[in-house]
Order: sequence, then C-alpha cells, then structure tokens
Amino acid sequence: MWCQNNNLFLNLEKTKEIVVDFRRTHRRPPLPLTINGAAVEQVTSTKFLGVTITDDLTWKINTTALARKAQQRLYFIRKLKRAGASPPIVLSFYRGATESILSSCITLWFGSCTASNRKSLQRIVNSAKRIIGLPPHPQSTQHCG
Repeated sequence: MWCQNNNLFLNLEKTKEIVVDFRRTHRRPPLPLTINGAAVEQVTSTKFLGVTITDDLTWKINTTALARKAQQRLYFIRKLKRAGASPPIVLSFYRGATESILSSCITLWFGSCTASNRKSLQRIVNSAKRIIGLPPHPQSTQHCG
C-alpha cells in the first residue's frame, strides 16, 4: 500500500528476499514474502552495492571474488613493470586498480572475515609489492593494505 500511495513501483523480477536466522532450533521456514499477490524469490546470497551478502553472514564468497578480481589486475602491474614504467607510475596503477578493489567496503566485511580469507588477500598485496619493488608487509593478518 505504501508503494502505491507514494508512486513507487517494485520490479518483482529484480526483488530478492534473503533470510538471516541464527536460531539454534530449526523451525519451519518463513512464509514467502508476497507483493501484490506474487511471491518474492528467496535466495541464500545476493550482491548489493558490489558486496556479496550471504544468509549466514560469512564473507567467504565476497573475499574470494575480491581476491580473484585483484589477482587479475596483478597481470597488468607485471606488464607495466616489464614495459619499463617507473615505480611511482606502477604504484599509482596498483593503488587505483588493485588496492581500491581490495579495500572496497572493507569496513563492512573485514572485521568478520576469517584468517584464511585475510591471508589470501595479504598474499595478493605482497605479490603486488614484490612486483613493484617495495618490501613486503610483515607477516600479519590484521592489515591488508
């Protein structure tokens, strides 16, 4: 009713429902959400503003996707280095193309990601630093950039 009163149209094909439930006892699944008589699709994970959110609120899928995308950017850093670009230019490219991916919405997910996820992200940072010619970050799982 609120949507109709405020001239808001919801596209049911794009609308998803994700249920986060941490109860220890298994109860009946919730009734599907319906809008104008049509059921909204219930999903276990969804991408919202570039961040993959799962129904158990773990960040494995999100950090894996970020690591994969950042790993692909290392190729371009290597190409720049081989082409003879100066270290400040290569570092600038790293910060703009790779570090920005790794730190995307970091305040949301980093505090809750596992040590293994942090380690995989740190490996990418260390690889980039090695390519650029900077000393690697000391072994730590508290900082990725």
